[in-house]
Amino acid sequence: MTHLPKTMQGVQLTGHGDFSMLKYAANIALPTLGADDVLIKVMAAGVNNTDLNTRLAWYSKQDEGSEDASWSGNALVFPRIQGADVCGVIVAVGNNVKPSRIGERVLIEPCIVNAAGKELETPWYFGSECDGGFAQYTSVDASHAYKVNSHYSDVELASFPCSYSTAENMLYRSNAKHGETVLITGASGGVGSAAVQLAKARGAYVVAVTSKSKAQQLKDLGADNVIFREDDLVQALGKNSIDVVVDLVAGEQWPKLLDVLKPKGRYAVSGAIGGPLVELDIRTLYLKDLSFFGCTVLEAGVFKNLIRFIEQDKIKPIVAHTFPLTQIVNAQQAFSEKQHVGKIVLTIPHGD
Repeated sequence: MTHLPKTMQGVQLTGHGDFSMLKYAANIALPTLGADDVLIKVMAAGVNNTDLNTRLAWYSKQDEGSEDASWSGNALVFPRIQGADVCGVIVAVGNNVKPSRIGERVLIEPCIVNAAGKELETPWYFGSECDGGFAQYTSVDASHAYKVNSHYSDVELASFPCSYSTAENMLYRSNAKHGETVLITGASGGVGSAAVQLAKARGAYVVAVTSKSKAQQLKDLGADNVIFREDDLVQALGKNSIDVVVDLVAGEQWPKLLDVLKPKGRYAVSGAIGGPLVELDIRTLYLKDLSFFGCTVLEAGVFKNLIRFIEQDKIKPIVAHTFPLTQIVNAQQAFSEKQHVGKIVLTIPHGD
């Protein structure tokens, strides 16, 4: 691309609060490129929990204020362009990046460890500590732009980065193996439905927790057994029946997750949509020799694994709905209602 515009369209988050904090603008300055960066023309961008949590200051542990309301625990800088799930095409490169990368179709690794030509002490989340993909263009260190060769559409590819890398990271960290039984909470969401596929790809027996209306969809994805959210997990599965728990919910039923884990079982968590405060009987943790894994920063190689799974057709995209970027409020409202299976994806206007 030889002629780049000076401005672009996009959605800016102007502060913490309700949907009124999301402002669509047509005159945002094009991102500037550092020597190690690439400029990406965004074709599609997925919606996920982090977008809503960041807007609402949900990450803040303070009763009042938002000094720790970003993904990294720091104050967010406004205006901010959100959007962690990005599929696009490289259209320009910094001085230290090979020009041959121009034209590559890429996915952006959402966990940013390299920026401004250096390794970060505390990783960033794309669209939180730096501008993301809810705009016509975005920039990122070239090491986080992964070339992908796939028959999937831009919208389908945009459903992968955040959810699938999070799920892969949880399974990687907890060392889920062939023949083991893996319990996945929140299984109908983006990360949960990805975890179902990725656990099955490992040869695990998958138990999915979801609502009755979504049971068949999860079975179609490969779940071997479906448990309903209102069920008592111990009665449904029995104590000491699960090798690995992949938890995205937490909430009141959390102690039951430890009850169903086998001795030396592993618990991985990367979400708390059912409520972040749980009751832990510490005796359960040490008497059963359980291992806990909080999963945020991606392990090295996880995103590369994801690209390989995509290119080998070992996993498939699950797109529930699409909206144009101008309808981001409608997209986030639909996301909040939790009536979908898979991802909600925004298409980006370019007019070319």
